Amino acid sequence: MSLRNYGTTARVGFLAAAVVFGLSGCGKSHDRDALWKVVHGRCASDSAHKPCTVYDEKDGYALLKDHVGRGQYLVIPTQKVPGVEDPVLLKPETPNYFAEAWAERGHVAQSYGFAIPDAHLSMAINSRPGRTQDQLHIHLDCLTAYARAELDKNMITETWSLVSLYGHPYRARIVASLDPSPFRVIAVDDMSIHTLVVTPAKHGGFILLDDMAHVLDHGSGEELQDHACHLDDPRHKAMIMDGMDMGEHPNGMM
Repeated sequence: MSLRNYGTTARVGFLAAAVVFGLSGCGKSHDRDALWKVVHGRCASDSAHKPCTVYDEKDGYALLKDHVGRGQYLVIPTQKVPGVEDPVLLKPETPNYFAEAWAERGHVAQSYGFAIPDAHLSMAINSRPGRTQDQLHIHLDCLTAYARAELDKNMITETWSLVSLYGHPYRARIVASLDPSPFRVIAVDDMSIHTLVVTPAKHGGFILLDDMAHVLDHGSGEELQDHACHLDDPRHKAMIMDGMDMGEHPNGMM
């Protein structure tokens, strides 16, 4: 699989999750509101808020286990927010969805069944061209080993600099905390083409990554996530020790 095609694979993976929920078809006819129907139509009305793991009406978000991967979760507003381009995300009174997602990170390790250091976790939101659903959702899961190594070896500071990841040019900078929201840190006129990824920085704070969809780059920051968490999976570590690791990207990318 080529590096350029990986973003498409990630989006197809989420579409598969929508099909599992029984709310989507396939191909061009798939329901782009399937995720909203799950959160608003099912989690909000069910007495136990199923199938959501968390439904926090007060703080305005839901946590939903994605059917792609053992430990991937989605953090979703309980109000209708189409995606990264919605101007409401730039308002100070809007819930800080990235901060809410980070607070729920313990569910990832719990689902995988092994410990995961914070530095190996990440949050990603895809651009409008790089997503299949029109309800904002932050992907919460592990970072790929390649992405973690590349970020650690680059001199990332509080000033924007360029980092190439899987052949895509990401702007990168350190932020001291998730307040203000990363949406407000970027805050450009056309947010629709932006994809944001957040992961802990090596020496404190967080690395904020920003790429823009163009030509063959679909703006899918989810490409930096490993939905099998090879970095910490004891079985994968055992394979490496046995000399069986082939050096592939966790989703088949060489």
